[in-house]
Amino acid sequence: MVWKPRVVVASIIEQDNRYLMVEEEIRGQMLLNQPAGHLEYGETLLDATRRETLEETGYHYEPEALLGILLGQSEDPDRVYLRFTFCGKLLKKAENYQLDPDIAAVHWLTEDEISNSPHMTPRNDLVLESIRLYKQGVRLPLNCLHNLTLELQ
Repeated sequence: MVWKPRVVVASIIEQDNRYLMVEEEIRGQMLLNQPAGHLEYGETLLDATRRETLEETGYHYEPEALLGILLGQSEDPDRVYLRFTFCGKLLKKAENYQLDPDIAAVHWLTEDEISNSPHMTPRNDLVLESIRLYKQGVRLPLNCLHNLTLELQ
């Protein structure tokens, strides 16, 4: 068996001690997450985080630093995530943009509201861990990422 973790990107966007979060329905439950999604074939990590942020929030976004590469493992070997988490700044709102149909709402929430909402919980531990890294000031330069096109033998 070949084990293949799912590669995802996520964006931490903070303004005035509030974080841009999306509300999404996962298996019948409303959950909170940062704008995040899967890396698509042929896409760079930076392009993926720009695309996912636009699709899920309607905002153009520019990543400025890598917060970390988080490995999220569950008991199910098919649900293991390698999450590249970025922070950056929002640019302009896209005009008349239709959000991804999986997104129920977009919110600006404090860390306390994210952690203690009686109506919604974070999608997984990666959500709060990403905020923790952001608050700690972890910032890795984007030039640590390299994109190569390989000819495989």
